Amino acid sequence: MSYSSVIDYLYGLQKHGIKLGLETMRLLLDRMGNPQASLQVFHVGGTNGKGSTASMAAAVLHCAGRRVGLYTSPHLVDFRERIRVNGQMITEERVEALLAQLRSVLTDDLHPTFFEMTTALAFLHFAQSAVDVAVLEVGLGGRFDATNVIEQPLACAITTIGMDHQEYLGNSEEAIAFEKGGIIKPCVPVVIGRMGIDAEQVLSKLAKDRSAPFWRLGREFSVEEDRAGRLLYRGQTRVIEGVTCGLVGRHQWDNAACALALLEAADQRGITVDEGAVLEGLRTVSWEGRLETIDEEPHVVLDGAHNPAAAEVLAQYLTDYAIQHPVSRIILVWGMMRDKDHRGFITPLLPVVSEIVVTQAALTRSATVHELRAALQEWSGPVLEAILPTDALTLARSRAMSQDLICIAGSLMLLGDIKAAMRGCGLSPIRG
Repeated sequence: MSYSSVIDYLYGLQKHGIKLGLETMRLLLDRMGNPQASLQVFHVGGTNGKGSTASMAAAVLHCAGRRVGLYTSPHLVDFRERIRVNGQMITEERVEALLAQLRSVLTDDLHPTFFEMTTALAFLHFAQSAVDVAVLEVGLGGRFDATNVIEQPLACAITTIGMDHQEYLGNSEEAIAFEKGGIIKPCVPVVIGRMGIDAEQVLSKLAKDRSAPFWRLGREFSVEEDRAGRLLYRGQTRVIEGVTCGLVGRHQWDNAACALALLEAADQRGITVDEGAVLEGLRTVSWEGRLETIDEEPHVVLDGAHNPAAAEVLAQYLTDYAIQHPVSRIILVWGMMRDKDHRGFITPLLPVVSEIVVTQAALTRSATVHELRAALQEWSGPVLEAILPTDALTLARSRAMSQDLICIAGSLMLLGDIKAAMRGCGLSPIRG
């Protein structure tokens, strides 16, 4: 199969939807010889921040001389972004070859979903590439996520707990914490980021029941700002000074702390990193679509925030930015998926922004501009519409002065449309 045919085939698997459970994944991997069993894994879950934490851990490991696999989702523009070794995307030829191997074991009683097939493809690539460590970002939830076939990771992290994907994970932070805590394994250290007390208590009980060492941000490890504006990390066994982070925003300090605690927890398993690798890895780490600057005068940033908790973090960043820079206005280009909490997302941003341009990504499950407008009934500021994301950015630029800030947020799919247009390329059709 050609690469384009492979992508079409994977896209077709979306007809199976999202099926939470491990039976299909275990059967598929068993027929492939269980490539995941050969991997040393860091497993990273959470509502927000898990991709950033995973990318930071991978960057530090790479700087320490390790051969590192990184599996994340979703992608922004190119499907191959999901599967990387030492920062390099999997090649089209490898995708073709590995998918052929996977398809060869499928039978009438085995119907993997898109995410199950993609996760198996990643495991195969990492095993055949002889990575020293694989850093896996959980897709959805944790307990029944396809990545959770990993039985004994080096360590795991749960970065945050917030309201998202309630239709699959439950309608309370406690229920969501229980699902995400499903990645906690017996006697395997678990790193916990900043979250509410109720969610933390759920995770604490799960860890206790499984005799898993429980490391909490602000307790067993911490991060603080020094006088020079750099970070000071204090862990269980080490203190690291003078840390800088390549990812923008104070919330990334928490993610950096979780990444360092995750790595520290694996020291006893022989995965050691020196201080130089920590400093260089965090300084140079990049992660597209997370407060990513794409233009100046006016300043234009992309952010993948798409739930209320992430919107609160984004609002704080925009507030801080406006204080630190001579910003006249903040213009929000806003698009979301139909199944997200539109009002819950936009509410913390309304006191911060000056005007809003509503738009929609090129997906059938995108909320329409009219649906988004319905969440703005109490907003008295200017609201403009542009169906195409690129037109929305053009419209925002036409209304902005050089000292203004344009923020594009609400959906990673929206960001993918913008980035693809900037690169002059098409999108891989699968971005769920």
